[in-house]
Amino acid sequence: MDEMISLCLDLFERLGILVVLFFLMLRFELFRRLLTGKVATASSREKLFHAVYFGLAGIIATYYGFPVHGAIANLRTVPVVIGGILGGPLVGLFAGIIAGVHRYFYDIGGVTSLSCAIATPLAGVAAGLLYRRLHRKTFDTLLAFFIGIVAESIKMGLILLVAQPEAAALGVVHTIGLPSILSNAFGIAVLVEVLASVTREQERAVAQQAQTTLNIAFRTLPYLRHGLNRESAEEAAHIIREMTGLDAVCLSSENEILAHEGLDGELHAPGRHTLSSAARRALDTGTVVIASTKSDIGCGGQGCKLGSAIVVPLKKWGKTVGVMELYRLKEYAISRLDVELANGLAHLFSNQLELGEIEFQRKLVAEAEIKALQAQINPHFLFNAISTIISYTRTDPQTASCLLVKLAEFFRKNINPTANKVPLSVELEHCEAYIAIEKARFEERLSIVYDIDEEALSCNVPSLILQPLVENGVRHGILPKEGGGVIRIGARKTDNGIIISVKDNGVGISRERIQSLLSEAALPHAGAGLGLALKNVNSRLATLYGSDKGLKIESEPGEGTTVHFCVPVGA
Repeated sequence: MDEMISLCLDLFERLGILVVLFFLMLRFELFRRLLTGKVATASSREKLFHAVYFGLAGIIATYYGFPVHGAIANLRTVPVVIGGILGGPLVGLFAGIIAGVHRYFYDIGGVTSLSCAIATPLAGVAAGLLYRRLHRKTFDTLLAFFIGIVAESIKMGLILLVAQPEAAALGVVHTIGLPSILSNAFGIAVLVEVLASVTREQERAVAQQAQTTLNIAFRTLPYLRHGLNRESAEEAAHIIREMTGLDAVCLSSENEILAHEGLDGELHAPGRHTLSSAARRALDTGTVVIASTKSDIGCGGQGCKLGSAIVVPLKKWGKTVGVMELYRLKEYAISRLDVELANGLAHLFSNQLELGEIEFQRKLVAEAEIKALQAQINPHFLFNAISTIISYTRTDPQTASCLLVKLAEFFRKNINPTANKVPLSVELEHCEAYIAIEKARFEERLSIVYDIDEEALSCNVPSLILQPLVENGVRHGILPKEGGGVIRIGARKTDNGIIISVKDNGVGISRERIQSLLSEAALPHAGAGLGLALKNVNSRLATLYGSDKGLKIESEPGEGTTVHFCVPVGA
C-alpha cells in the first residue's frame, strides 16, 4: 500500500512537468489553434504535425516514468489521449503509434513492452471516438476524466492478456494499476480544464475587444459620415487611442497624413505628404500590412520611436481611399488582438464612409427634388393670375397693384428660396401670397381659416412644403365643388414635433385613389395633376425625416380631405 501511495505521488509530480510543457505549447500560434476546437478539421499537414507533437510528448512521458517490477509507471497516455480528444481518432492513432513504437523498443523484452505498445494507439483512437460522440461541450472535463480511466483500463487489461509470465503481469497490475489509472485520468482532465479556462479567457478578451470596436465605431460615426478629412480623422484618431491605449494612431488619405495621435506626433504631423513605407504598401496593394520592426515601418524621419505597427486600408466601394495605422512602441509588439481590432475597425470605418457617401448622395437627390419642385410653375396658374390682375386694373387699381406684389413675392420665393429650412411663419407668408391671388380670382367661392399655435411659428420646417398642399386642396378639392368651400390650415406644437395639416371640405378622394396617391409606381391622374404635388412633398419628408414621417391622408368622397404630417422638433 505504501508503495502504491509513493508511486501515485511521484506520478503526480511528473504530471506538473507535463502541464508546464502543455502551457509552453500554447505559447505558439500553431498550437493555439487547439483552443478553437478545430484541429479535427485542420489540413492533413497540420494534423500530422499535431500527431508528431503529441507522440513526442508521449515519448518524453515514457522517459520520465518509474521502473516498477519490470514495467514502467508513466503518464504516456495523457498526451496521446489529449491528441485524440482535440484532433480526433487519426491524430490520436498516429500519436499513439509514435509513442507506442518507442515504448516497445525502449524496453524490448520487458514484461509490459508489447502490451503497452498496443494499448497506446488504442487509447488515442478510443479517446477520439468517445469524445466526439459523447462530449456535451467543446471542453468536457468530466468526460475527459472518464476517457482517461477507460484508456488506462484498456492498458491494464492488455497487460493481463498479453504480458508473460502471468504472475509478473498480475504483480505489475496490482502495483501500478490504481496509481496509473488515477494519475493519467486526472492529468487528462486537468489539461482539458486548462484548455477550457484559457479558451474562456480568450473569449472574454475577444468579446471585450469586439465591444471596444463597436464603441469606437459608434463614437466615430458622427464624424466619418461626413467623409475622410482632417476634422473627421483627428476625432477618430483621438477616440481610438483613448479607448485602446495604443502608443500612436495615424489616419492618412492617399496623398497626405490627415491626423496623428500619440508618440512622434511631430514626425507624422497632419499635412505631410510623406507616408511611411508600410502605409504606402497598404495603399498600393489594398491589403493589411504588419510591420514588426522600425525598418518594416519605414517612417522616413530621424529619431522615430515607434517600433511596430499594423496598417489597414480604408476602402469605399472597393477602392482604397486611405489607411489607418496602429502603432506600438516596442518591436514585435503587435498582438493577435491588435490585428483583430485593426481589421474590425477598418471594416466598420469603410462601411461608415460608404454610408456617409450614400447619405451625401441622398441629400443631393433631396436638393434636386426641391429645385425640381421650385421649377414646377403651373402655366395655368400664371395665366389665370395675370388675367385676374388685368381685370382688376380697370376696376380696382390698388388691388391689382397689391396682387402684382403678391405674385412677384410668390415667384421670388418659389424660384429662389432663402434656405432649405425656414420658420413656419415664413412658410405661411409664402402660402398667403398664393392664397391672396387665388382669393382675388374666386372671391366668395374660396375661404381660408388659420388655426396656428403661436409657439409653432418660430419652429423650422422644410421650405416650400406647405404651399403645394394648399394648392392641391384648392385645385382638386374646392374648385370642382359647386359653391366652393373652405381650406383650414392648422399647426400645433407637441412633444414629438410640429403637426401641420391642410383640410378642405371639397369633393374628397376615393379610398382606392388614396392608396395609390403616394405610391412610387403610380402615375398622376390623367392630365389632372392630382397626386404630383403630394408625391413630391411626401418624398421630401421621407428623405429628410424617414419613411414614417411622410404624409398622412384622410378623405371621404363628398366630405373633403385632410392631409397632415409631423416635422420633428429640432430636425
